[in-house]
Amino acid sequence: MPIKVQSDLPAKAVIESENIFIIDENRAIKQDIRPLKIAILNLMPVKHDTEIQLLRALSNTPLQVDVTFVCVESHVSKHTPASHLNQFYSKFSEIRNKKFDGLIITGAPVEQMPYEEVNYWEELKEIMDWSDQNVTSTFHSCWGAFAGLYYRYGIDKIPLDQKMFGIFEHDVLHRKVPLVRGFDDVFYAPHSRHVGISREEIKQHPDLTILADSQIAGPFIIMGKEGKHIFVTGHPEYDRNTLDNEYKRDKAKGLDIRIPYHYYPDDNPDNKPLLTWRGHANGLYTNWLNYYVYQVTPYIL
Repeated sequence: MPIKVQSDLPAKAVIESENIFIIDENRAIKQDIRPLKIAILNLMPVKHDTEIQLLRALSNTPLQVDVTFVCVESHVSKHTPASHLNQFYSKFSEIRNKKFDGLIITGAPVEQMPYEEVNYWEELKEIMDWSDQNVTSTFHSCWGAFAGLYYRYGIDKIPLDQKMFGIFEHDVLHRKVPLVRGFDDVFYAPHSRHVGISREEIKQHPDLTILADSQIAGPFIIMGKEGKHIFVTGHPEYDRNTLDNEYKRDKAKGLDIRIPYHYYPDDNPDNKPLLTWRGHANGLYTNWLNYYVYQVTPYIL
């Protein structure tokens, strides 16, 4: 799938080096098609890494995708230069009068804080309200999923005694639902979080359906309102080395961090991690774009 981004976005060079089809603004305007307009609200601290991961995840269908990166105005990023945000990101106030086919709300390193104490919580609530009328389908990832379930359905997160950290096995529960079409009965996905969610509370809500679950990591893919809201409690977009970088970063800080579960061969951090989740991650984003965005969104937004 050709992904349309700004010509000088640094992530563009990385994606092109992997032979992923990516086009700049000049070439895109010559193609006589209506691209899908996808907004990405990037709440992760190192935004460059998340840009690459999500552009890679969105690159596996024949649809052209026009990506708009969005940042919150009520928080100053400490890990991404202001020059990068000013050049490649839009503020919510700049897009609030626009409509999008899809919206991705990423995770954020604030999961142990009460939602109301997150300095951009009010702005995030406003964005979620806005998306109900201006976005065809919203994909909430990790903390974005927990925040969405809390705000939309009143289901609060549950603190964990130990960080859910590693690659976990998941079972597909509703094979006929298009979001998990093509999935194996059992598949793997990364998690890196300190909170969980109640399986029982989700099952009690008539608008929510658990599509994939893990005996260890808990509910993974949850669908609300027949695909209007998608909640994914892990990080299927993660690269091979993302958990490795997190583990070694925390070890260097002297933090009490365990070796990521089912990640390094022989549980040896000196061994190269096995990439066991990329196929299903690609399938998840492709199915979302196809069945819950492209097949549903109007031609004229």
